Amino acid sequence: MEIHPTAQVAQGAQLDGVAVGPFAIVHAGVRIGPGSKIGAYCEIGHPTAGEASGLVIGANANIRSHSVIYQGAEIGEGLATGHRVVIRERSLIGRNAQIGSNADIQGDCRLGDFFRSQSNIFIAKGSRVGDFVWMLPYAVLTNDPSPPSELTVGCEIGDYAVLSAGAMVLPGVKVGAHAVIAAQSLVSRDVPAGMLVMGTPARVVGPADERRLPDGSGRAAYPWPGHFRRGYPPGTFD
Repeated sequence: MEIHPTAQVAQGAQLDGVAVGPFAIVHAGVRIGPGSKIGAYCEIGHPTAGEASGLVIGANANIRSHSVIYQGAEIGEGLATGHRVVIRERSLIGRNAQIGSNADIQGDCRLGDFFRSQSNIFIAKGSRVGDFVWMLPYAVLTNDPSPPSELTVGCEIGDYAVLSAGAMVLPGVKVGAHAVIAAQSLVSRDVPAGMLVMGTPARVVGPADERRLPDGSGRAAYPWPGHFRRGYPPGTFD
């Protein structure tokens, strides 16, 4: 275990072979698996006013600088974050998630295995996101149908779905497995599995698997695992 002299690690934190960078803070009740790295100025196990307590992060995590993870979250092995990521209380995140810089993941949500996001996404409280989902820059999941209010209705995103840059999904909307939401689309109604939607408001334009890669190969763009496997362990899609 390598802890920088300026880092603060509370008694009661369980760090098994974890490297902690300069000025990072790790609170009591945190448990982090072996091979993990905590970057500079991170705060891990940030206290919350609710009933959430403790924090579990699996092995081989790489949490980059200035990120904050609250008490009550549970995160599988292989987490990789960009810089300045916030993960709030009672977030359940599967294994091998990759979360881009400046992401804001609110509490009481679930993200499946192999979740992938680029920078500046927002996932509202109560969201349910499946396995192998992609969210590109500035994609947003909302939850308040009449803001500001006390009513929250989370979105549901199916396995392998893709939310392109700037896509926004309104409260309570369900996006089916393998669906694709085009860039800058406003999704106000449920999206059937395997469909491509675009526009404001978004409308179905056809099956996603009819789209071809713009490389002249004639290959189908979707389902995307047919041509894109970079960064996934061998055998993931076999």
